[in-house]
Parts: sequence; structure tokens; C-alpha cells
Amino acid sequence: MKSPAEDIETLAKLFGLSLDGNLPVVSPIDGRSAGLVVETTHEDATAKIELANSAFLHWRKVPAPRRGELVRLFGQLLREHKEPLAQLVTLECGKPISEGLGEVQEMIDICDFAVGLSRQLYGLTIASERPGHRMMESWHPLGVVGIISAFNFPVAVWAWNATLALVCGDPIVWKPSEKTPLVSLAVQAILAMAIEDFGKEAPEGLSSILIGGADLGQLLADHPAVSLVSATGSTAMGRSVGVRVAQRFGRSLLELGGNNASIVTPSADLDLALRACAFGFMGTAGQRCTSLRRLIVHESLHDDFVTRLRAAAASIRIGDPRDPATLVGPLVDEAAFEAMAATLSTARAAGGKVTGGERIEQEGVYVRPAIIEMPHQSGPALIETFAPILYVFRYAEFEDAIALLNGVPQGLSSSVFTNDMREAEFFTSATGSDCGIANVNIGTSGAEIGGAFGGEKETGGGRESGSDSWRAYMRRQTSTINYSRDLPLAQGVRFEL
Repeated sequence: MKSPAEDIETLAKLFGLSLDGNLPVVSPIDGRSAGLVVETTHEDATAKIELANSAFLHWRKVPAPRRGELVRLFGQLLREHKEPLAQLVTLECGKPISEGLGEVQEMIDICDFAVGLSRQLYGLTIASERPGHRMMESWHPLGVVGIISAFNFPVAVWAWNATLALVCGDPIVWKPSEKTPLVSLAVQAILAMAIEDFGKEAPEGLSSILIGGADLGQLLADHPAVSLVSATGSTAMGRSVGVRVAQRFGRSLLELGGNNASIVTPSADLDLALRACAFGFMGTAGQRCTSLRRLIVHESLHDDFVTRLRAAAASIRIGDPRDPATLVGPLVDEAAFEAMAATLSTARAAGGKVTGGERIEQEGVYVRPAIIEMPHQSGPALIETFAPILYVFRYAEFEDAIALLNGVPQGLSSSVFTNDMREAEFFTSATGSDCGIANVNIGTSGAEIGGAFGGEKETGGGRESGSDSWRAYMRRQTSTINYSRDLPLAQGVRFEL
């Protein structure tokens, strides 16, 4: 197998990308630099935002179904470039190649969704209390959409936002993670090809990219021409972005940390639950916002189920994510390992029994997944650590399990494994899970694009992808039309001249 640097050089040439710049491209597969890309200056970033604002004045006039045609062309090009793009995802963020292919497929899926959506940006007709009047609600393009994405899903989450924004009539300015610049530039190159095929109706500045660190994200959040900032990342990042955007009365869409939990009940299909929980906390090396962080098991099942889960964690295939047999790849960098090690140390000090968590001696940052049996849900169990760490708790009554599940600051994803209809219905009711995602007999991770994705509390409250998430990228307008010759006022108010 070639070195990551050799593979990256080959793929960079395929996408027409230069590796001569000032920002390192580092592959977590071996932790080595594989080239450099050009970092965007503040002056260039500001110019791109202002050009996007000018593009908005034209793009909003293009009919929505026609805007959907651009996204259709983009989706077709993604199909043609699926494999090399997936390889870049794997090389830059370290997820196994099957997950890299799945991420690009998610981009293709959201393109298909957005194309159909371009003919369904519907409003409402509302009954008026006044004779000879009609009320209606319309949705119009919003403006420039800034997208701040994270390293763990370097291109799919951008696509959730970008495809919907484009069909809604909004130009996009993308600030990807500085840990995954090359695959972001490759996607931008593919979209540029689609824009060229689309023709002159697509204005200059319709899509642009800002390569660099957090300072560019701050610039995007502060710029008054950016109508919406959609930011995916940590809760700390979201607090900063949300405040900065709110200070100028802009809109923000925040998809932040998740401290996700699953409940395993006595009636559960335990083989199914085991597979789901194993993938949930070990998949992507625990670096998904929907990764399983907490497991709540009925006391009658606890010991046997946790023993089986430990065995799975001890035997899972960990290694080079380019190998199709690999199920768990590396952590993204040394800082991720340091955070994991610190969390394990804190858990031990709090009385936790830790199994696994050892570093595997090879180039890159590879670790054995860790399972922690905690005496109480407190301390490190209340905080999201982006690593394959699973806290395990036991429960006696289902209501106690729900209280544990909800007893953290975050509220992204949750699941229950049960064949009891009452438990399933209670879990998804108003008094059950308080998360944005509440699954039954599947794990916490692996969402489809058809549903709205996001969560509550410190997860930020934003919704991306499917359902009616498109409304975040548009502005609502209510209109009252008087087609009579009279002028009755609402609520019976009289004003006679």
C-alpha cells in the first residue's frame, strides 16, 4: 500500500489541486504532512463574501426549479467522482473507506432531495377575517449563507447546507475545518465544474471557500452581508459563533455537541442491540456528533451485555482506514488522544472502572476503544469527548433510564432497544427522550437525509438536511391582498374620515 502522501499527491492532481502553499495537509493515517495548501487571507475572505452578496442579487431572480438544475448537475458529477472523493475523505479525516464512500453517497442523496425540493418551496393561503381579502405566506431567498463545517464529516454536512441554500436562492461561503482542506477544495472544484456546465445564469461568487483557521470563521460570523451562519462543531465553538452573529441580528443555525445515550431493556433483541451499540461508540473512532457516549442497561442484563461489548471492543479490527477490512481508523490528531487520555484519567479518579483505551504503537494516533463503568452519571460523563469512550450505567425502572438519558446538557441523539410497545411509545413521547433524534431499535448514529438533523439544549437547536429544514435558508413574508372596494380594518377597528 502506498503512503498517504503518495495517494494524496495522486488525488490532488486528479482534481487539479496544488500542494504548494502555507497550510499543512496532514493525514491522520500516519500523522505526516502530505503537502501544503494556500491559506485565505482576511482581505481575500472579505472580498469573497462581498462578491457572494453581489451574486445574491442575481441568483434570487433565477426560478427555483432552474436553481435545482444546478444541484442536479452537481449530484451527477459527485456520482462520477464518488470513489476518488471518498478516498480523499479517508486520507484527510481517517474514517474507513466504507464510511468515506457513505459520506459521498450522503452528498448525492441530499442533491436528489434538493432537486425535488426546488419545486416544492411552498407557502400557505390563510383565511382572512375581512371580506374581499386574502392572506398568504411566501418564502423568499434569504441572502449569503456562511457554512462552517467540522473535520469528522468534512463534506457531507456542507452538502446538507449548500444544496438547500442553492435551491433556496442563496450564495454560499464555506469555511471548512483546517484539518480537512484538500477534500474541501476538491468538492469546490467539482461544484465549479457544475456551475460552468450550468451556464451564465450562475453569477460569479455563487460559491466560494475560505481555507484557514478559526479567525476566518469569526470573520464569517461577524460580516453583516452574511445572512445565515450554519456552524457545525463543538458547543464552545457554537457559543462563540451564536453570540457574534446575534450581536449583529443575523441568523445562526447551530449543530453542536452530542452526548448520546442508548437504553437496552429486558425485552430487547440483544444481538441487534450489541451490533448497534458497538458501531455507535466505535464507528469513526468515536468521532461522530451522534456517536454513542452513554449506555443505560437494565440491571438484569447489565453484566452479560457489557461483557459481550467489552469482547467486541477488544477484538475490533483497528488500522489503516484504506484497508476494506478495517472497522476503526485513527483519531484525527495528537490533541484528540490527549483529550481522551485526560478523560480516562478523570473517570478513574471519579471511581470509574476503565477497560481498554490503550494507545496502539504505530504511526498515527490509533487507540483501543474504552468502556467505563461509572458509579454515577457525573463528571466526565456529562461532557462530550470526541473519542471511542463509552460510559455504562444500570437501571431498574424505565422512568429512571429516561431520567439518566435526559440528565446531561446536550440533546442530540438517543435510542432505545425494546420490543415493548409501551416503552417505545413512551420513549418517543413528550415525556420521553428530550433529544432532537429519538430512535427505536437502531443506534444513535447513521441518520438518513430525509429527516431534519439536529438537537436541543447545548446541541444548539438548529436543524439541517431533510424535512422542512429548508426554511432556515429563506425569509418568510406574510401578505394581505384586498381585492374589494372596501377597507375594513382588522379586529373591528374603526377609522372613518
